[in-house]
Amino acid sequence: MSSLKLVVFDCDGTLVDSQFVIAESMRRAFAAHGLEPLPREAVRRVVGLPLEQSISWLLPDMKPRDHKAIAQSFRDTFFDLHHDPSCEEPLFDGARACLEALEGAGYLMAVATGKSRRGLRRILENHDLGHFFQALKTAEDGPGKPDPQILKDIMADCGVGPADTAVVGDTTFDIMMAGNAGAFGIGVEWGYHQPEELRAAGACEVVAQFEALPPFVRELLPL
Repeated sequence: MSSLKLVVFDCDGTLVDSQFVIAESMRRAFAAHGLEPLPREAVRRVVGLPLEQSISWLLPDMKPRDHKAIAQSFRDTFFDLHHDPSCEEPLFDGARACLEALEGAGYLMAVATGKSRRGLRRILENHDLGHFFQALKTAEDGPGKPDPQILKDIMADCGVGPADTAVVGDTTFDIMMAGNAGAFGIGVEWGYHQPEELRAAGACEVVAQFEALPPFVRELLPL
């Protein structure tokens, strides 16, 4: 029998396009505290980090208690926006077909995200994706990326070692987390960090479309 192989996906910016909801939630959270909104590109840069950490990066001169207050405003707004039918977090083109191809080939799959558990489960339910994944780790499960702990926990849960694991993500935080755990990092071009940044962070490949991912995984982690 071949050894188990594991592919771990990020969520926002990798599986789903969440940038509108995230940017609008941040804008409203800032406004609730009398702050001017930041450019959307600045917000995109911190997607993938734990929420309070991302706010501390955006507002480094503010006190931790203020970061917590703004984070709570973000959560409240984010929850409200998800009850607005005009606000969507669509799957990126080819995402479902990619997951089906990897599942059909016999790969284990998991999600490692800086989202809350509630937020991740909402996306998985809305897009009927939950059955693809053997493990889910979120902001509640350990330190945020690029700390490798949630990835190490996923590998332990699945019984797969670092040499048989690949992380697929759109930010340098994903790629660095993979490297910090001894796993492979695969970048995607359609997310929130640039391809050259992903390569500089240690990505072994950066794919331009989901269709390219299964054949590369089969080459990188043959079953």
